[in-house]
Amino acid sequence: MDLKTAWTSSRDRLKAAGVDSPAIDARLLIEAAAGVTRTDIVTDPYRILTPEQETALDGYLERRSRREPVGRIIGRQGFWKLLLNINSDVLAPRPDTETVLDVVLPAFGEYEAFDILDLGVGSGAILLAILAERPNARGLGVDISFDALAVARENAANLGLAGRMSLLRTDWAAGIGDASFDLVVSNPPYIPSDVIETLDPEVRNHDPRIALDGGPDGLDAYRTLAPEVMRLLRPGKMFAVEIGYDQSEVVEAMFRKAGAIEVRTVKDLGLRDRVVTGRRPE
Repeated sequence: MDLKTAWTSSRDRLKAAGVDSPAIDARLLIEAAAGVTRTDIVTDPYRILTPEQETALDGYLERRSRREPVGRIIGRQGFWKLLLNINSDVLAPRPDTETVLDVVLPAFGEYEAFDILDLGVGSGAILLAILAERPNARGLGVDISFDALAVARENAANLGLAGRMSLLRTDWAAGIGDASFDLVVSNPPYIPSDVIETLDPEVRNHDPRIALDGGPDGLDAYRTLAPEVMRLLRPGKMFAVEIGYDQSEVVEAMFRKAGAIEVRTVKDLGLRDRVVTGRRPE
């Protein structure tokens, strides 16, 4: 089997299995199985796969046909300009979450020095993307999961950012001192508990439940986060938290009640409410 045949047959197999974007997924799985690039597939389409590569590809396609996400299969996921390692212990970073970067990066100069807190750091996606864009920033990522922190630590090392990122295991902001940060970010669990079973199998069966389940109404995390975020921000500094598409009004109200000013909601590229942001008063 050559690369061209592998791509067309893989695409058709995934399409028959009801997979979204079968052409893209087929290409990514071929790249991983055969150790090739997108350019190789285009410029050298008749390169023959080895029997071992064909076997690996067949296994990957079988897993994707059962709706296991590509990132889980190959162990890597793109986010912003980064390529991150992921596993079953962390939420797979999503393009919608990049809206947090769209909100916070313009607020800080390219060479400005500032301190960031990421509550629920997971794979490190948000915090590492900010650090990669702002070379004088420093960050603290916290998570309740030892295993998630291990993934974040590995990603930081791979990206050469470990020297500017610290990690701490704690329950949200417990034990962190007051007014310590210029920016607080978070992508907390916000799916109502009884909605999780209705999600796509890629999410329902493969993302860790602790990173999805926001309690009966999806808002449990924000009840904790709103007052803690305001406690941790330095005067005049900002926060940005991801939300579910229908949670803007109530999450905004929580942060205003906690003392935030300039509270607003930013939409993602799909024009859905995605990030609530605001500031602590001077």
